[in-house]
Amino acid sequence: MSELRKGQVRNLALATAAFAVTFWAWNLIGPLSGSYSGRLRLSPTQTSLLVAIPVLVGALGRIPAGMLADRLGGRRMFAIICFVSIVPVLFVGWSDSYGWLLFWGFLLGIPGTSFAIGIPFVNAWYEPARRGFATGVFGAGMGGTALSAFCTPRLVEAFGRPGAHLLVAAGLALTGLIMLTASRDSPNWSPNPAPGPASVSGSVPGLGAEAGSPPASGSGSVSALAGMREAMKVKATWQCAFLYAVAFGGFVAFSTYLPTLLQNAYHFLQTDAGLRTAGFSIAAVLSRPLGGALSDRIGAVKVLEISFGGTALMALVLALRPPVEVPAGVSFVLMAFFLGLGTGGVFALVARLVEAPKVGTVTGLVGAAGGLGGYFPPLVMGTVYAATGAYLIGYVLLAATALVALAYTIRAFRTL
Repeated sequence: MSELRKGQVRNLALATAAFAVTFWAWNLIGPLSGSYSGRLRLSPTQTSLLVAIPVLVGALGRIPAGMLADRLGGRRMFAIICFVSIVPVLFVGWSDSYGWLLFWGFLLGIPGTSFAIGIPFVNAWYEPARRGFATGVFGAGMGGTALSAFCTPRLVEAFGRPGAHLLVAAGLALTGLIMLTASRDSPNWSPNPAPGPASVSGSVPGLGAEAGSPPASGSGSVSALAGMREAMKVKATWQCAFLYAVAFGGFVAFSTYLPTLLQNAYHFLQTDAGLRTAGFSIAAVLSRPLGGALSDRIGAVKVLEISFGGTALMALVLALRPPVEVPAGVSFVLMAFFLGLGTGGVFALVARLVEAPKVGTVTGLVGAAGGLGGYFPPLVMGTVYAATGAYLIGYVLLAATALVALAYTIRAFRTL
């Protein structure tokens, strides 16, 4: 126990820092989308596809990343992800054609899988009563998207695009080396020797990257695929997957596409758009743990009702194309705040609805749904802008989706 106590703070801090660095790398294309669009003469649809492609791979890649973390341990997997991510980071910086940017942008999804590694790594270091705290702190690494939005355009201005990407690659290399030499897997962790099984409390919870939920208790191992099949039979899996796709998907979509939207709709410079996107991301990161805490006090259903109602209202305000900075800037920040509340509320709902032996697998599938939810909105917004020259329809669709989620929350969980 003393060994466990001594390593908790150091390994939590290292994992959180590694998560932030890899999420910075994952979001390298979004803050520079305006320059790509202008230099390569991309249509709005092509730009939105370029921004969205790393999000798709980052979401789906959490499944194998979580399984590998269960076998190899978080320490080694963090290092592997950092080292492997160097390649697409460099080649995205060197690519000058749309085709190659799409290819290397696809592989840029790799650093987006790191949350699936960090959750089981952190959970193993903490006793069950403190895992919510630990994963909540680790979740702050999601702010790597804000770092990217703020810093990447400025680094490009100072050092050029290849130089900026070289600096990020160097950061990944340093982070990988630090994780190898300074971090340790918990004494309570042991690898799964078989190729594919996942302990009920092992890698599968790691798929629920954003969950912040403790792994389910239990002993023995089950096939990862069998565990997923069982979880897919649980009604709450599909219910919460839909709600998380709206809440976390909305955050991911805006944190990647907002620089493009601000440049198109409000004619901001790339650095100014990045600064405002960083503010959006920070608001969501800060409100996420608040959503979890409020769920403990007033109930997850009420938190989700506030989240989706507020998101719909802000989307309608933004559909009117209000002037900058007030009320447009305030509306974007409030939307981020409401989306962050929802991400915390969804997993409080999971903890209440799902029996303990299935919580890990369910949160994994729900977490993947959230990542996938962030893939489609940029494509929709790009298509809408290409067809109409404005984002009105896109905002209306967002408001309608949030209202559907609100109505479903009220109807499906009215007895809670």
